[in-house]
Amino acid sequence: MKITDELLDYIGILARLHISDEEREKTKQEINKIVEYMDILNELDTTNIEAMSHAFPVRNVFREDIVQPSVNREDIILNAANKKEGCFKVPKAVE
Repeated sequence: MKITDELLDYIGILARLHISDEEREKTKQEINKIVEYMDILNELDTTNIEAMSHAFPVRNVFREDIVQPSVNREDIILNAANKKEGCFKVPKAVE
């Protein structure tokens, strides 16, 4: 795959990059080197390799939703600097 001026412009739009005329040729050469290096992967035999979506096995980490006792409200409110009617009292944030 050869990087053309049109492809470089398209990549610049996607990446929201401004590539000046002075940087244009150097950028094309660098991207070409990257693409050529990645072409090495096309030489690998992957016929018996199973496709994967993650590098590590992913399992469901959800747990059952079990009702359990919470922390005592009175114990929590003991840490409040200001309290009113069993709740934290904070400065007004909205007019």
